[in-house]
Amino acid sequence: MLEPAPLPTPLVDCTDEVFARAGVELRLKRDDLLHPTVPGNKWRKLGPNLADAVERGHARLLTFGGAYSTHLRAVAAAAGALGLESVGLVRGEELADRPRNWSLRAAEAAGMRLEFLTRSAYREATGRADGAGDGAVDEDLRRRWGPCLVLPEGGSNALAVVGAAAIPAELPGLDARDVVCCPVGTGATLAGIAAGLPPGARALGVAVLRGGEGYLEAEVARLHRAAYGREFDNWRVDHGHHGGGYGRVPADLAAFAEGFERRHGVPLERRYVAKLLAALAGLAVAGAFPRGTRLTAVVTGLPDPE
Repeated sequence: MLEPAPLPTPLVDCTDEVFARAGVELRLKRDDLLHPTVPGNKWRKLGPNLADAVERGHARLLTFGGAYSTHLRAVAAAAGALGLESVGLVRGEELADRPRNWSLRAAEAAGMRLEFLTRSAYREATGRADGAGDGAVDEDLRRRWGPCLVLPEGGSNALAVVGAAAIPAELPGLDARDVVCCPVGTGATLAGIAAGLPPGARALGVAVLRGGEGYLEAEVARLHRAAYGREFDNWRVDHGHHGGGYGRVPADLAAFAEGFERRHGVPLERRYVAKLLAALAGLAVAGAFPRGTRLTAVVTGLPDPE
C-alpha cells in the first residue's frame, strides 16, 4: 500500500538577509518531506488520480515523461504500491538501447514498463492525452498500449488541480500580504494553489522552461475551467528566471543553490526549486514585492540522487 502522507507538511520561517533587506518575509512549505518516493507536488497531484483509478477499477496507468522525469518515477512507485501496472512513454527513441540512467532504472525497478518514442510520436501521444474528454483520443492510446487510465504529462489534469488546491488550506492566516509561490512546469500546481487561496492572497509561479509565455497562462486557465468551471485572476507566471530552459542549471543558479543550502540547511532540487528561490530573491532585490509582503515558497520536490 502507498504510505499516507504526514499532513500538513512543515511550514518553516526562513530568515534570509536578501529578503530581509527588501522588507519581505520568506517561508518554506516543505512539501519535499511529503513522501520518500512520491514527493511534493507529485503526491498532491497523483493522490486524487490514484483514488479515481482504484474506484473505477483500473489495473494499469499510462503516462509520459522525459529521461529524468520525476513524474514517471512517482507514478511507477505509487502504482506499484497500490498493486497497479504502469506504462511510461518516454521521449527519445534513441534511449531504448542505451544503459538506463538512474531515473529510468528507478522507474523500472518499481515495475514500470517503459516504451521509448520518437519525439514526433511523443508529441502526438501527449497531444492525444491532453485532449481530455474526447473518448476517441484516449481510446487510441488504449488500443496501442492496452486498457489503462491515461494520465497527462506531468500528471496535470483537473483532479491534480484539486489535489494541489489543498496546499493553501495548510497555510494559516493568509491575507492580502501573502504571495504563495511555486515553480511551474505544466501548470497544475500553480492552478491548484490559486484556486485554494482566500480572498486577497495571490499566487506566483516561476516558469522553469523557456518560451512558455502565453502557453503556460493558457494552460493554467484551461485547468481552472476543467476543475472548477471558471477562471481565477489571483495569479501570474514569471518567465524571466528559467535559467536558459528546462533542465538547465547555469553556474550562477548552482552557486545560489549551494549558498542557500549552506545558510539554511535545506537541500534544493535544482531544476525547479532552486529556480523558484533564485527568482524570488532576484525579484525581492529588484523591489518587485511591496515591503511587508510574506512569500511562501512551496518546495515541490527532492534533489536528484545523482
